[in-house]
Amino acid sequence: MARIKHTKTELKAQREALTRYERYLPMLQLKKQQLQSELHTAEIGVAEKEREEKQLANSMESWVRLFAEPVAIEGLVQLRDVQTETGNIAGVAIPELRAVDVARAEVDLLSTPPWVDDAVEALDRRIRLRVEREILEQQRERIAEELRITAQRVNLFEKVKIPECREHIRVIKIFLGDEQTAAVARAKLAKSRAA
Repeated sequence: MARIKHTKTELKAQREALTRYERYLPMLQLKKQQLQSELHTAEIGVAEKEREEKQLANSMESWVRLFAEPVAIEGLVQLRDVQTETGNIAGVAIPELRAVDVARAEVDLLSTPPWVDDAVEALDRRIRLRVEREILEQQRERIAEELRITAQRVNLFEKVKIPECREHIRVIKIFLGDEQTAAVARAKLAKSRAA
């Protein structure tokens, strides 16, 4: 416990601090609840994108061996640009996906096998899903970090600061009451001696 002064000024300061903590605590608790909800939503989003990626990979499984054919597929689909903007969830700056720019090369239908068209489409979809999942993972990480900090603050206020202030107020009141009683006793004693 911190060393405190046993004065009326300190009592006033402790009461003001207690009022401040009690006023701020509900806002922190609300922020914690909102962050928990958003974290849950982000985790669902990441799981959904992972599931979509697995479904796409499973659907490609039947014809993916065709990639072994001598066809130059390296330059057919490339990620050109990812545009994000900064969003705000409960005071947390998070990236939000605006656009994914995937460059597709023109495919000569006469000189390439017929499966190349499907392969280009599947690769395009896979790149987009991966970018979307990575952005959602970044959101989840930032929200989780802010939730950790907010939970620490809530615990600090609930378990340390508010009880500490109440205890300080109690101790100061007892000290000031004892001092006042002693002063009255001294005054009576002085009065009886003077008489």
